[in-house]
Amino acid sequence: MRIEDLTVALRPRTAWEAVELGTALVRRHAGAVWTPWLLVSLPMLLLVNALCWQLGVVWLAGLVMWWLKPLFDRIPLYVLSRAVFGHVPTPRETVRAQWSFGRRWLPAYLLWRRLGPVRAVYLPVDLLEGGVGEEARARRRALGSPVYGVASLVLLVFAHFEVALLLGAVSTVMLFAPNDLVQETAARMWNVFESQQDWVQFTSNLLMWAATSVLEPFYVGAGFGLYLNRRTEIEAWDIEMVLRRLRARLGHAVAPLLLLCALGLGVLPARAQQEEPFVQETPAPPATDVAARQVPRAESTLREVFGPQVVDDDGWRQAVKRTYEDPAVSPRRTVTQWVPKNPDSPRPPADFGRLGEWLASIGEYGLWIVVGALVLALLLTAPKWLGWIRDPERRRGRDHDEVQREAVAEESPLPEDVPAAARRLWQAGRERDALALVYRASVEAMTRRAQVVLVPGATEAHTLRASRQLSAAADREAFARVVRVWQTAAYAHGLPAGEEFEDLLTQLAQRFWAGAAA
Repeated sequence: MRIEDLTVALRPRTAWEAVELGTALVRRHAGAVWTPWLLVSLPMLLLVNALCWQLGVVWLAGLVMWWLKPLFDRIPLYVLSRAVFGHVPTPRETVRAQWSFGRRWLPAYLLWRRLGPVRAVYLPVDLLEGGVGEEARARRRALGSPVYGVASLVLLVFAHFEVALLLGAVSTVMLFAPNDLVQETAARMWNVFESQQDWVQFTSNLLMWAATSVLEPFYVGAGFGLYLNRRTEIEAWDIEMVLRRLRARLGHAVAPLLLLCALGLGVLPARAQQEEPFVQETPAPPATDVAARQVPRAESTLREVFGPQVVDDDGWRQAVKRTYEDPAVSPRRTVTQWVPKNPDSPRPPADFGRLGEWLASIGEYGLWIVVGALVLALLLTAPKWLGWIRDPERRRGRDHDEVQREAVAEESPLPEDVPAAARRLWQAGRERDALALVYRASVEAMTRRAQVVLVPGATEAHTLRASRQLSAAADREAFARVVRVWQTAAYAHGLPAGEEFEDLLTQLAQRFWAGAAA
């Protein structure tokens, strides 16, 4: 794994942005993902259905294919994990890799982890990093705990989409039924499903496989996006990429300087006698110590990534342990519970235990009653405080008549002297109204000069496209400037300075309103 070969933009993302990144990777490499998926899953579908047909339980084939999802999830994960580093595997390479890729993790993901809600996040942790034992468990906690909720919601969303695709494919038959035979056709379809014939069950299994084939690669990609984002957050891949680029730039800049220094040293006069360098011999460590330090780590990818220079000693292990104990890497929570001070003391009678249960029940239900009373009070008093929470500033000192006057003013005819009217509004503290007047007058002058007609409700983008009909480039630039100023004020609440406003009025008076008046 070489971080500098990554083909995605590394930056800390939110969890949902990471999900979108994973699905975008699947769309980009769709051919490399779905071709081996079909080559592996379609023969498996036919084989499972044939075996279940021989046993007389064709319906079981759909359940078996659904349970074998982790077996097929390795295909998109293999493609995406190579594609993000610049190498898109061929379908033949992907199919061949399925014999060994993540094979030792299949029993876990086909048995006790099959129904896990964060399977898509844990799959890349186990299959790509190759950890074992406590190391793998700590790695799953560090990468999966902060995104556990989002990953569970992603699984729920994809499950609903899969059911929707399946029901939509079944309901498509009703589109071909005449309107007067819809009810009869629906009744016949229900009778066919109730008959549980072999061809009906095989068709249902085929539709379930098709829905899974469409959505499952996207689900795996979403989990892979969450995995990449967590690695970026924990290991600061984005910062490392910047430092690597900086080192490369400095290396290119220093190379000529080192060449000049080498040439300069080459022309210096040689000394009469060169001093032999002092070499300090270091005794080799005992073989037993070396064997004790080099603890084999089965199936680990550390040496494959970093080469033979990996140092695996007690200090390194302590550093890794402290890293996993960091709250930013492995978030933990504190659970407080009541325990008896003297566990060996005699237990209270059973009557006291029942009394405690009654008191606890009364306290629990009493708390719910209080919460219900508070909610009811909030609902009854909502008209008094809801409007204040929604928009207190706009309702402060502003009545209904003023709003009506402003609405009428927006549709009133333009004044004859637009700059003077705009200056009066600006000096009165109504800067936004002044800019609105300037924008309206500019649009009207532009449409008259360009001889275009704007549709009702035209946006700023429509007016900019219409201004392209102006013959003079200076007119187009002036109109674009007033549009930018108006958009900044209307949507970003950014008002120009007084000097900029005066300069804008002067430019527009020269380019538009003077000509319009003439």
